[in-house]
Amino acid sequence: MKTPQPSADPAAYWRANLRLVLTLLVVWFAVSLGAGVLFRSALDAWTLPGTGFPLGFWFAQQGSILVFVVLIAIYVRGAARLDRRFGVEEEADQ
Repeated sequence: MKTPQPSADPAAYWRANLRLVLTLLVVWFAVSLGAGVLFRSALDAWTLPGTGFPLGFWFAQQGSILVFVVLIAIYVRGAARLDRRFGVEEEADQ
């Protein structure tokens, strides 16, 4: 594992990481609450193609979970980018 460089600012790194996490949590909250609860009636006007399930039901049951998985992938890429930017990335063991 690589130790942080003396030029790396831990407070700036932490702020950038928190900003990334909070942004992704807001997106997840908006999708899970908005699509699954608040806008469910409006979304139920459409059905998921090929299944007949109302779109609001699908978002409440599966959509927010899939969005969460995608947000995890986005966080992994974003955190790796932050690590490189602040010089704290880990070296791959080979």
